[in-house]
Amino acid sequence: MDGMSNMEQKSYTHMTFFWGRNSEILFAGWPGTRTGMYVLALVFVFTLALLVEWISHCRLIGEGLKSNRVVAGVLRTIMHAMRVGLAYLLMLAVMSFNVGVLIVAILGHGVGFFFFGSRAFQKTPPPGKASTDLPATNC
Repeated sequence: MDGMSNMEQKSYTHMTFFWGRNSEILFAGWPGTRTGMYVLALVFVFTLALLVEWISHCRLIGEGLKSNRVVAGVLRTIMHAMRVGLAYLLMLAVMSFNVGVLIVAILGHGVGFFFFGSRAFQKTPPPGKASTDLPATNC
């Protein structure tokens, strides 16, 4: 009988894209069936995508640290690991197959690229200088 009780549990796991707020994103039971928690999950996914773009296009390593290649290399490695970790979390969120999550992930990347990568709000760096601390992600 124990096997039967496990089969009766309600599961939100989908294997095709679907619309709706009843889903599980990243954690078991979250956001559940509450609309407010679903909106919070969408904001969280949007923010993750925005952070991935910010880390991909930011310049945090100053000229003083660039002279010390080991320290600059360690900082770049940490930034790369953070970028990849956040990108994997974002990928797992999209794998919930919720269309709303997919849309806000794409919007987060788009808005993040517009603000941090398109140079619409930045001066073009002088020739020969890197515009970011990290290399571009390659597929």
